[in-house]
Amino acid sequence: MADLTLTTFDWVPEMPRGFVRDLRVRWALEEAAMPYRVAGVPFGDRDAAHLAHQPFGQVPWLTDGDLSIFESGAILLHLGELSEALMPSDPRGRSEATKWVFAALNSVEMASLPWAMLKFMGNADDTPAWKFVDGFLKIRLRHLEPVLAGREWLAGSFSVADILMADVLRPVDRFDGLADHPACRAYLARATARPAFVKAHADQMAHFAAADAVRKA
Repeated sequence: MADLTLTTFDWVPEMPRGFVRDLRVRWALEEAAMPYRVAGVPFGDRDAAHLAHQPFGQVPWLTDGDLSIFESGAILLHLGELSEALMPSDPRGRSEATKWVFAALNSVEMASLPWAMLKFMGNADDTPAWKFVDGFLKIRLRHLEPVLAGREWLAGSFSVADILMADVLRPVDRFDGLADHPACRAYLARATARPAFVKAHADQMAHFAAADAVRKA
């Protein structure tokens, strides 16, 4: 394994702090006890060098030697190949973890993200659009609830699937959207109580706080 560098924004506004997706990668790296460094790119000036690594001008991306990987799911699957702390070693367990990675990103986040964005922007009101988004999320959570009621972690042992699923649920819980889904809420509490998450979250918040000091200087 070559040197790992995680690239995120050098600064973001207050509202998204704690939810920028480099957190998912930090969390995985901390779970696996992999050494890494963090690099920053400007939040307001997404130039050609940025786009060469992340064609949509987003973060994070991870460089591993001469590999440059973008999209948090792809990064976590790559790290899962490097550490059994992140991915089961047996074929059945790996298959289980992989399918839940895609379920978190494709089935749950596609419902949770627009719901959370409307909440963030204060547009969660009595409109047809909100009713559709809210109903869509509730359907997804209703299906997820019995799954999480029957297991501690998605693939038996804790894996990258749990990092992604927990992080997908975090913005919903921020606005109390898991109130009617106790198994989802308990699962999220278990995941975010892990020391690796606590450290990753604190490190992200410290990263952006340090940038505040530089901007004010």
